[in-house]
Amino acid sequence: MSFNTLGLSAELLRAVTDKGYGEPTPIQLKAIPVILEGKDILAGAQTGTGKTAGFTLPLLQRLSAQLPSADRRVIRALILTPTRELAAQVEESVRMYGKHLPLKSTVVFGGVGFNPQADTLRRGVDILVATPGRLLDHVQQKTVDLSKVEILVLDEADRMLDMGFIRDIRKILALLPKQRQNLLFSATFSDEIKQLSDGLLNAPVLIEVARRNTAAELVTQVVHPVDRERKRELLSSLIKANDWKQVLVFMRTKHGSNRLAEQLGKDGISAAAIHGNKSQGARTKALADFKKGAVRVLVATDIAARGLDIDQLPHVVNFELPNIPEDYVHRIGRTGRAGNEGEALSLVCVDERDYLRDIERVLHREIPKVVIPGFEPNPDIKAEPITRGRSGQRSGGGGSGRPQAARNGAERGRGDRGRGGDRGRDQRPRSQPHAPARAGGRPQPHAPARTSVRTQPHVHVRVSADPQSFSNSERDEVDGNRLPAVSSGNDHGRSAPTRAHQPQTHARPSTPRSKPRPHRGQEVPALLDGNKRDD
Repeated sequence: MSFNTLGLSAELLRAVTDKGYGEPTPIQLKAIPVILEGKDILAGAQTGTGKTAGFTLPLLQRLSAQLPSADRRVIRALILTPTRELAAQVEESVRMYGKHLPLKSTVVFGGVGFNPQADTLRRGVDILVATPGRLLDHVQQKTVDLSKVEILVLDEADRMLDMGFIRDIRKILALLPKQRQNLLFSATFSDEIKQLSDGLLNAPVLIEVARRNTAAELVTQVVHPVDRERKRELLSSLIKANDWKQVLVFMRTKHGSNRLAEQLGKDGISAAAIHGNKSQGARTKALADFKKGAVRVLVATDIAARGLDIDQLPHVVNFELPNIPEDYVHRIGRTGRAGNEGEALSLVCVDERDYLRDIERVLHREIPKVVIPGFEPNPDIKAEPITRGRSGQRSGGGGSGRPQAARNGAERGRGDRGRGGDRGRDQRPRSQPHAPARAGGRPQPHAPARTSVRTQPHVHVRVSADPQSFSNSERDEVDGNRLPAVSSGNDHGRSAPTRAHQPQTHARPSTPRSKPRPHRGQEVPALLDGNKRDD
């Protein structure tokens, strides 16, 4: 069957031909006709199956049936994605397939300048691709109007829920018109996805082209047991011995990614790291260098598991197994795309045996184990707990990971951690000043309060369960790059220091506060641009 049989316009067929596509994929065959009929869908498909074109083509067709007025464009289609990279790729697809149509599109995400995005939105667009956090920033600044949206697409909905975006999504849904078409795409059908779809979709058509939570059929999977301290040595050996030219390597942590990339460079293997602490420019450059072959190895955190689309990527290596077993499916889904074969290797030490069992339980099968000669694991090495947090302690694979609860489902991604529980390294109330330093360099101890002078009380504020309340490090892997209530005009992703974090040059007694303390549960305004980041 060809695209000609799906009811697409001549302009769209020409764009598909220009791209070199001849036959639609299974998800495209099932989704395109249903979307063209204006029905809601709940679609489950593995990454790399062509689902972006599966909703982009019919979306463009429906919008082009009624062209906008020349003087005023309004947002008629909204596409939400969990990460910057995925947002950029989806918008690129929209432009590519719609190049012969008089429709305008743009993309907004954090980590880059706010004002240029606002200028584009004010000029008017038909299709907006966005990450949830930055979109809410534009809503707050009144630079975007969502009241005319006709089609809503939630792409990688399961990932957005894993990353703690459910509150952001609900806020966005409240801004949309009740009458609209909803398209929900998810690689897995968890209970959370079912709950979201029940409240969002109207008599949806269920489309599923792969078994639930299964890995790509064309991906060869293998586990190489190895001691934790020899993982890097084994990886270098495999790359050199097999002359691999393009390898995507997954780590749990940003620090571990940086360290592994540096170590591979010392081994004579060109490598770059990509993760949430990298600036958007650095991330874009690393990905571009990897795609064109200037870098052999791209070391990434799970932020890249959904956001990277690399044609014919031959090798994916799990240097460390993911905390959430479903993320394994998305990691290895970076290879074996569009009908191409791929290879997924996992370097597993004794500390990760439980992680491996969880993954095999999700896959409903065992992954073959192959011991590489010369790298046989030492049977006398005892398993160590995989430590997490920001303490810099070693994880089982050589980096630092996240709390054990993640594997048990108690911590679904990063979102739960940002909901007022663990706020990372900044556990002080925001009003507590740093102790001033003496001339000798040691902190000045606080003098005991006199009975005749009331010292200023510490204000303990209960931060709302909004993803906006994530600490900087937590939001590195999430979406947002939150803005203040009033734009600072800073488009460089940097935040000005808050008064609470400026050292006091001298101590003085304070007068009682004239303003009341915030009530319990009262929200704290978002900090300056860049203090919270996306994906």
